[in-house]
Amino acid sequence: MNTTVDQADFFRTLAEKSDAGSLRGDYSQADEHYVVWQDCAAYTSQQHALWRRLYQRQARLLPGRACDIFIDSLARLDAADTIPDLERASDALDKATGWRLVAVPGLIPDLSFFQHLANRRFPVTVWLREPEEFDYIVEPDIFHDFFGHVPLLFNPVFADHLQEYGKGGLKALELDALPYLARLYWYTVEFGLMQTEQGLRAYGAGILSSGGEIEYCLRSPTPRRIAFNVERVLRTLYKIDSYQESYFVIRDFRQLFDDIAIDFAPLYARVKTLEPLPADAQLPGEINIAPHNAAPCIERGSRLC
Repeated sequence: MNTTVDQADFFRTLAEKSDAGSLRGDYSQADEHYVVWQDCAAYTSQQHALWRRLYQRQARLLPGRACDIFIDSLARLDAADTIPDLERASDALDKATGWRLVAVPGLIPDLSFFQHLANRRFPVTVWLREPEEFDYIVEPDIFHDFFGHVPLLFNPVFADHLQEYGKGGLKALELDALPYLARLYWYTVEFGLMQTEQGLRAYGAGILSSGGEIEYCLRSPTPRRIAFNVERVLRTLYKIDSYQESYFVIRDFRQLFDDIAIDFAPLYARVKTLEPLPADAQLPGEINIAPHNAAPCIERGSRLC
């Protein structure tokens, strides 16, 4: 597969990413790596107020739901009051794990995304949702990217895992295997659960930045919660317009790092011969991990709330 992806190719695929066939961000000032300058002075007082509302809502939901590593790392970012300056946050992150944040206008091509990750750069969207999108947003904005993703980059094992994922993405492009690796990202980095001594906890950014799924994923009896297995995940389809029908549960980030530190080429070849599994599939012998407790929850909602 040719991994050279230019802007024309990228924008021709927008119909697959957005019903309107366009994206929200301003791509006119992006460089060849889709990096833009974050104009912090351009954020309005209303936008900073909206950020505080979003942050406060999610921070209240974290205790007993998010993994401790996430909660502890979020506090290190000191980003509760204003939309964060990505350069300043990068300085703290760089000292901890050697990662930096790069400002991007929104979704970027797979090749550019993987190149950033492989070089320990995490792309963060610069625009913030509108007030009417408080509970639902289609594209990831700066709140989803920063609040949901950045804290775990303070953890050395997870930080190394994400870099290896970026390197694996570059290989997947060459092997025409990107859909399989996208499922791995979806069910771990975005919607992963962890079994801890205190019970089930969320670590996926799509969960931790959501006002509803953070409760649903742990407490609803509806979805399946399945022990993490790489091949199982690569075969499993996912939904982008509702809460997940299946979640995959790791023991810790070391398991996640070790389980993907393999040559994926034979695995891709094998998975390509198998039928994909529906998002709500349950295979013989699989055990559903019980919900955290029986508290009531909302049954449907947004991918990136």
